Order: sequence, then structure tokens, then C-alpha cells
Amino acid sequence: MQIRLSAHRAYHHQYHLVWIPKYRKRVLKGDLKDFLAKRLGEIQEYHPDIEVEQCSIQVDHVHLVVVIPPQYAVSAIVGKIKANTSREIRQRFPWVKQVYWRNEFWSVGFFSSTVGIDEAVIKRYVEFQEKVDTGQLKLQLEFGF
Repeated sequence: MQIRLSAHRAYHHQYHLVWIPKYRKRVLKGDLKDFLAKRLGEIQEYHPDIEVEQCSIQVDHVHLVVVIPPQYAVSAIVGKIKANTSREIRQRFPWVKQVYWRNEFWSVGFFSSTVGIDEAVIKRYVEFQEKVDTGQLKLQLEFGF
């Protein structure tokens, strides 16, 4: 786990995201799967402050573990990812138009959950924070990662 620093804040907002193709069709395979994996891996090139830590593409759904800064809404980021990949998939793979007759590819909505460090580590950090801040104690937190 890497704590990210930016102006006036430190954060590690890690999310587990899942979404599916429209009607949960089993289309995420072969060249389309390879293309999607490549595009999801390139997100950081276009959004340097967003990092995909883990990606798994099944035939009927996508899993991502991604770090998103606090200034962005998770739904906005997922919306951008889905819109961009949908457009690129429909342009690159003409057969998709036979499966989905409208300009659609992904189903509406997504699942998200936060991924965090365990409660004991947080409590220990809070307990010793005043001493750390005043310089009385130098605390090295072990996150177990």
C-alpha cells in the first residue's frame, strides 16, 4: 500500500469495481478481452492520478481494483471508463453491432466497495497520533502488505 500525497492531503482510496456487458452477454473473450485489458491498463496515461492496481476480465464481467483520489466521484470515473471503452470496442470490433444494435455495450450501473486496511491498524494509528505529531514518538506502521 502506498499513501499518496497531494496538496493538503494524504490518501489511499482503493476501490473494488465490477461492471457487466449489457444483458450480461458472454462477449469479453478473445481479442476483445485482450484489447479491453490493454485499455484498462492504460488509464493512468490519460489520468495520471488514477491507478489500476489489479484487473480481471471474465467472459461476462470486469473486476478492477483502482486507487481514485478524493476529489473525484467514483461514479464519474467509472462512467468515463465505461463510455470510453464502449466507444472504442464498438469502433474496433464491428461484430459487436450485431450483438448490440444501439450505441451500447456496458450495462447501466456498477458495483463498488472500498478496500481498506484492518481496524486494528487504524486504532493503533489514532492512539499514537498525538505522540507522533508532537515528535515524542516515531511510529512505523506495519500494514502487512
